[in-house]
Amino acid sequence: MSSPKISPSAAKVLFGFHAVGVRLKTAPASVIEVYFESTRRDARMRQFLERAREAGVRLIEADALRIAKLAGSHGHQGVAARVQPLEQARSLDDLLEQLEPTGEPPLLLVLDGITDPHNLGACLRVADGAGAHAVIAPKDHAAGINATVAKVASGAAETMPYFMVTNLARTLGELKERNIWVIGTSDDAPRTLYQADLKAPVALVLGAEGQGMRQLTRKTCDELVSIPMRGAVESLNVSVASGVCLYEALRQRG
Repeated sequence: MSSPKISPSAAKVLFGFHAVGVRLKTAPASVIEVYFESTRRDARMRQFLERAREAGVRLIEADALRIAKLAGSHGHQGVAARVQPLEQARSLDDLLEQLEPTGEPPLLLVLDGITDPHNLGACLRVADGAGAHAVIAPKDHAAGINATVAKVASGAAETMPYFMVTNLARTLGELKERNIWVIGTSDDAPRTLYQADLKAPVALVLGAEGQGMRQLTRKTCDELVSIPMRGAVESLNVSVASGVCLYEALRQRG
């Protein structure tokens, strides 16, 4: 089936070997064109260009400055691509309804107040690795998906559904109506993560490092748990904490 026509304004940019490489592997027909730094001739670039040629995509030689302007970052590694957006579940409701016939208990990551695109990219990457079904964030207190997020996520921004909702507390309430247990993380929680049952349908809620979840988000949770800290530092980076929580859920689910 041929790819649908797409206007230049609707295209998005990916950069870095991981982000562009994953798209070439998973959806090569969606890659409009790949820009590469012509002066870079190391083994990694040669392997990347071989993969791109096998996928049949248009290759454009460019200097580092042009690629940086396209990517909006100098951390592009000499590679950027213009791609068509991939279709994902249009809403959280759609995704949950698609899950119901499978019998697989939902595993959701909820991020409250995560505005750093590097943190968001790392959270998407760990969510994808742990097999989470979606990441949820409020529209007004969160980073959106951009080229930096996509690079840090190493391809997970393409595969992990990311839903930005208007009212996070209301969305958590709707999850509870679907019998999804909402567990928030807090340093002062009486129980630890390892005492929680993560085998059932669950949404794990994490706040920004330092300030944590907003008060209304905290009140909406069914349960609060802490991540044990044995050293001198008081808290973990949110992407590390996300990994700890999601992989504990994965461990419990066997």
